Amino acid sequence: MENVKPKTLMEAIKHYADADNALNEVADSRWAMGVTCQHCGAEKPMFLKTRRIWKCSKCRKQFSIKTKSVFEDSPISLDKWLTATWMIANCKNGISSYEIMRATGVTQKTAWFMLHRIRLAMQDERSGGKLGGSGNGVEVDETFIGGKARNMHAGEKARKLQGRHGGTQGKAIVAAVLERGGKVRTKVIDKRRKTQLQALVRENVEPKSALYSDALKSYDGLSEEYAHQVVDHAIEYVRENCHTNGLENFWSLLKRGINGTYVSVEPYHLFRYVDEQAFRFNNREDRTDFDRFKLLLSGIVGKRLTYDALIGSGKELETATC
Repeated sequence: MENVKPKTLMEAIKHYADADNALNEVADSRWAMGVTCQHCGAEKPMFLKTRRIWKCSKCRKQFSIKTKSVFEDSPISLDKWLTATWMIANCKNGISSYEIMRATGVTQKTAWFMLHRIRLAMQDERSGGKLGGSGNGVEVDETFIGGKARNMHAGEKARKLQGRHGGTQGKAIVAAVLERGGKVRTKVIDKRRKTQLQALVRENVEPKSALYSDALKSYDGLSEEYAHQVVDHAIEYVRENCHTNGLENFWSLLKRGINGTYVSVEPYHLFRYVDEQAFRFNNREDRTDFDRFKLLLSGIVGKRLTYDALIGSGKELETATC
C-alpha cells in the first residue's frame, strides 16, 4: 500500500476516515520496527483482522492500538482522535474544545478531555541534554498569566492592585529558558524566588554558556557559573546581543492562545497549555503539518491520563470553557 502523507487538514480527515488507514498510521508511529506485544514484549503477535486487535502467541493476551497510550480505554474512534491530534499540533494559537466538538461530533466535555490527553503526549521529556551547546546563547525570563486589570470589577481590581504586589497578586507565573535558534523549556512556578529560577537555569543550561536575562534580582549570582549579561528593561530592551526578545516572542504566542482561544484557563491545568505551546514552538521550523502530527503521535506511547486524575482527586470539575 502506498504510504500516503496528507498535506492539509481536509486531506487528513478524508484519509483517516478509512479505519485501516487510521490504524496503520498509529501503528507505524508506535512500532516502526514491527508490532510487539504490549504485555510481554514478544515480537510478531497475530493480528485479528475482524476485531482490529492483536493476540500474542506467547502470553496469549490481547491488545489494541490504543493499549498503553493516551488513547487507552477510549470509545472514541481513531479517525476522530487523529483529526483532533492534527488540529492541536498545527493550529498556531491552539484549538478550543468547542471547535473539536463541532469538527468531530463529540460532546464538549469529551473534546476537552481528548485535548488534555493529547497535551500529555506533547510534554517534553527533556531529552537531548542541556541547552547552550550551540554557542548562540540562552535567554531566561518569566511572565505572569492572569486577568487584566481593565477587565476586573472595581472591588476585585482594588484588592489585587493594592500594596506592593503591583497587580501580580493572584496570577500564575511561567518561567522559561530558550536557546537562540533552538528549543524552549518551560515550568510553572509559584514564586519568582532565586531558588526556583536559578534551579531552572542550572537544570537546563550548560555551565559557562552565554546567558541573558532582565534585571530581576533573582538572577543575581548566576555570573559565577555562566557568562551572564543583564538588560534593564527600565532603560532599554536591547543592548547589542543582550536581550530576551526570543522569549518575549514565545510569551506573545502563549498569551495569544490563552487569551484568544482558551479565554479562561484554571491554574491547575496551566502547565498543560504551556506544554502545548512549547511543542508547537519547538517544532515550528523545517517541519510540515504532517511532520508535526507524526511527531506528536510518536509521543502517545506509555502515557495515560484518566478523567479523575485530570480534574484532580477530591476536586470538583468547574465548567470547562477552554
